[in-house]
Amino acid sequence: MGKESVKLIANNKKAYHDYFIEDKYEAGISLAGTEVKSLRMGKCSIKEAFIRVDKGEVLIYGMHISPYEKGNIFNKDPLRTRKLLLHRYEINKILGKITEKGYTMVPLQVYFKGSLVKVEIGLARGKKLYDKRQDIAKKDQRREAERDFKVKNL
Repeated sequence: MGKESVKLIANNKKAYHDYFIEDKYEAGISLAGTEVKSLRMGKCSIKEAFIRVDKGEVLIYGMHISPYEKGNIFNKDPLRTRKLLLHRYEINKILGKITEKGYTMVPLQVYFKGSLVKVEIGLARGKKLYDKRQDIAKKDQRREAERDFKVKNL
């Protein structure tokens, strides 16, 4: 079987800053035709999006897909709730983890895998303020070390 191409549409860097990502899942997403065309043009944002499990279905809220310019009457609401497609055992596993204190689901990235639109979702635990400060300090140290290394090599 040939390797399918992966083309990134939207990335959620903020999720890595605000949460510890413990587990990742790949989910399909139920979309209308004009939404897929809009995604092909890269018009998608998942910065404010979040995921909930409701009546055994995994739903994504707040994912913004801009209306397709040539879509006229077929365009859907850009912020509508969309269903994520996962296997039953994955949903049960996620439900078990979410019921634990402090866990949530966040979308990490949206991409094309071949011709299919996929969403990578992460099982996340919220960071405290001091955790964020530690991450920023580590990033600054690494940047400083790279800068020093670059100066020495010149």
